Amino acid sequence: MTPEILSIIMFFTTLGLLLFGFPVAFTLAGSALIFGFIGEAMEIFNFRMIGFFPQRIFGTMINEPLVAVPLFIFMGIMLEKTKIAAGLLQSIGELFGTTKGGLGIGVVLVGMLLAASTGIVGATVVTMGMLSLPSMIKAGYDQKIATGTICAAGTLGQIIPPSIVLVLLATILQGANEEAALLRGELAPDPVTAIDLFAGALMPGLMLVVMFVIFIYFYARIFPTACPPIETSKSRKQIYLDAFKSVFPPIILIVLVLGSILFGVATPTESASVGAIGAAIIAYTKGELTFQNLKETSLGTVKLSSFVFVILIGASMFSLVFRGFGGDEMIEHFLSNLPGGLYGALFVVMIAIFLLGFFLDYIEIIFVIVPLVGPILIAYGADPLWLGILISLNLQTSFLTPPFGFSLFFLRGVAPKEIQTKNIYRGVIPYIGIQVLAIFIVGFFPSIATWLPRLLF
Repeated sequence: MTPEILSIIMFFTTLGLLLFGFPVAFTLAGSALIFGFIGEAMEIFNFRMIGFFPQRIFGTMINEPLVAVPLFIFMGIMLEKTKIAAGLLQSIGELFGTTKGGLGIGVVLVGMLLAASTGIVGATVVTMGMLSLPSMIKAGYDQKIATGTICAAGTLGQIIPPSIVLVLLATILQGANEEAALLRGELAPDPVTAIDLFAGALMPGLMLVVMFVIFIYFYARIFPTACPPIETSKSRKQIYLDAFKSVFPPIILIVLVLGSILFGVATPTESASVGAIGAAIIAYTKGELTFQNLKETSLGTVKLSSFVFVILIGASMFSLVFRGFGGDEMIEHFLSNLPGGLYGALFVVMIAIFLLGFFLDYIEIIFVIVPLVGPILIAYGADPLWLGILISLNLQTSFLTPPFGFSLFFLRGVAPKEIQTKNIYRGVIPYIGIQVLAIFIVGFFPSIATWLPRLLF
């Protein structure tokens, strides 16, 4: 048996174990060690390569941009405790709800604001599901459009900065860019940072919001009974005042965090710390900065951060053994022989990531798949910034695609009993199509993702 064949067996064995629900980090590291021993016994793998593993872990520990991950998580959970979403949903809903489809448009805009403030998809979907879904159903909204809109709006935290996905992707793409430079014979490639991805993702994220709004607008015109207007006794002046009061705090936080990053005032890590403090100040002004909330926020931050970094360590072990078997060279040979050059290889990789998103979490795909295909695509001429935005848009669909789309599970967990599961699944299908269309648009027009970073930096 050749090392390449064993690497293929290891990959699909690991994939199968993940589908059966085994813990991700231990599955990645455990399967890598087992197949490493098998390769050593078959004399097709040098087990001494495992000695490089501590250096990889140390490289992760000293990677300063990754410090932003727990800080952004803290900011998101703290804002969730302030119940800022409740005020946004009520006021924005009243602002747009008097028109056909207005309540759905309001949900999308609230999702955008929460995405730029918190970036935690689960918290956004659960909160909007608990607060806005009953209101939409009571107003006469069709179950499919109501649930689909909430799920799709909740996933905007994946692409709209500041996003944890973009921070993790930047770390992986930087390593991929350095490997691609070695393949091309270059010594000092341009770095890929989270700042670049934040700037690059801003326009595609806003484009996706506009596409969602346009879809709801025309859907409400074609099916007016599915998205009826709501009635309110408040005056327009009071509605505008309530909207300003609810929107002002998150807007200030977005300007402080995202503005400081894009204009070069602070690094993502520094701005994340500002965001964490800002979220705590907002909680204090709302009387929600209690010891219990601070305790729950800190524990939640530790749990989520540990989850991310333990998977990163396990994926590092998997990648090390997979490369030891020559799996990276096998993938390079496969992609290089595809028709269509760069776009042919990119199309196959995007399809693979999209299909894997049906079953795997975005963190698993980032840490396992992207390090294997990223260097090859970049070496073939793909702009790493453009590639990162395409991957991020693609990963966003993984939250919506059945059977394991996490947004579907989150909403199902808080939705009233009368909401049928099949309607949740059917409701997200148009939004999956919109996101796929957005991927194609950014794919054919790379400047959508690259012009702002080049303008600023």
